[in-house]
Amino acid sequence: MPIDRVKTGIPGLDEILHGGVPRRNIVLLAGGPGTGKSIFGQQYLYNGLVNGEGGVLVALEEHPVQIRLNMAQFKWNVRPFEEKGIFAMVDCFTGGIGEAARREKYVVKDPTDVHLLIDVLKEAIKDVDAKRVVIDSVSTLYLTKPAIARSVVMLLKRVLSGLGCTSILVSQVSVTERGFGGPGVEHAADGIIRLDLDEVEGELVRSLIVWKMRGTSHSMRRHPFEITDRGIIIYSDKVVKYSSRRIGISVL
Repeated sequence: MPIDRVKTGIPGLDEILHGGVPRRNIVLLAGGPGTGKSIFGQQYLYNGLVNGEGGVLVALEEHPVQIRLNMAQFKWNVRPFEEKGIFAMVDCFTGGIGEAARREKYVVKDPTDVHLLIDVLKEAIKDVDAKRVVIDSVSTLYLTKPAIARSVVMLLKRVLSGLGCTSILVSQVSVTERGFGGPGVEHAADGIIRLDLDEVEGELVRSLIVWKMRGTSHSMRRHPFEITDRGIIIYSDKVVKYSSRRIGISVL
């Protein structure tokens, strides 16, 4: 029986995933600052919107107005999709404070209240018939309470998968950390994609590796990627090889 997959539309990624993300999977997108996590999530959502798939973006670390502006820089204008009723932004950043925040439809007054967030998120998903959800970033929900990290991700997983969404949970890690952003979260997620930005001998190299993905085989190699004026491009035909002295990129 063929696997029901969601095409991410991010150049190179569906090839690495051997066709796309299995539907209803919860994918942890981990990486340090500046690795392109937010761009990755926004690109995934926008590619769904242009194909008629409803989407929800949960904004925990940036003002919704700024997110729309950032997306517009990549020609990802979400306003028409909001007007059509197939895209929603859940504002967990402003707490409803400010003139712009008062214009947002979905506002979580207390983002530390995970159950309140989930209530608003479920409303948004149902209103736009969302098939794709991005939470940026899930780490914010348990940053000061790392012991609850796994339970938070499991709660979100039950809700999002139950509503038929294929979701990306952005996870913050430090520059030097090689983990995935919280104790136990890697076991709760169906998939893990790690983005890295490494400096070797004065040169920065962006790379991506799929650590796991339930329901499908996938590339076991680390692939280079770039952030262009139209978003992320992953080079599925190239592999990044680390050594103690340098980083090399070779063609497969």
